[in-house]
Amino acid sequence: MVFRRRIPLPWHHQVRELLWPRRGWTRLALYVRHRLGRLPGTPYRIAAGFACGAAISFTPFLGLHFVLAALGAVLLRANIVASAIGTVVGNPWTFPLIWYWIYVLGQTLLGREVSTALPEDLSLGYIFDRPLEILWPMTLGGLPTALAAWVIAYLIVHRIVSGYQQARRIRRVRKKLRRRAQERGQADKHLDLQRDSQEPVSQTAPAQEGRGDREDDAIFASRRQH
Repeated sequence: MVFRRRIPLPWHHQVRELLWPRRGWTRLALYVRHRLGRLPGTPYRIAAGFACGAAISFTPFLGLHFVLAALGAVLLRANIVASAIGTVVGNPWTFPLIWYWIYVLGQTLLGREVSTALPEDLSLGYIFDRPLEILWPMTLGGLPTALAAWVIAYLIVHRIVSGYQQARRIRRVRKKLRRRAQERGQADKHLDLQRDSQEPVSQTAPAQEGRGDREDDAIFASRRQH
């Protein structure tokens, strides 16, 4: 799995990381960017998948966001894993604002006054138990908001993933060129060593030949004297 830890965190650490990341929101954003950039697929598929997850976060169908995001990714031929990552837009810190916004927008579009306050422990059962009072206004307000969120998320993530993949391709090309240069340098060094090892042989050969000639001349001179 892409996101599975080698050593799973205890459940209370997971809850703490969900509510307040230990490394900070900036590090979390960089981590998400890194994971999105390394997903297989084109920038369109990754960006469209993330946008599906982000858009579904602006709907009142709590507990079904992963499933609905995956269905949207399948329909758009997008990356399903990216759609799961996109649902991070809806989290315990943003949900209260999202719910209040889509509820107020839906009531406004219906021409109603915002007379009912949403409970703090809003759940899917509470929403579906009040279809006309809660579900319909939140659904109506969530549709245009989800559409806007999809477009914004797609444009941002598409640009991020395109730049990340391009930079990764450049790094791979540079690494390949450096490897070839090293191999070429090692080959040239090997040839130089071979040349250096052959030079003393070529220099000593004439000396040995000259020594043999002098020995022959000395033997011939001694024979003439006798």
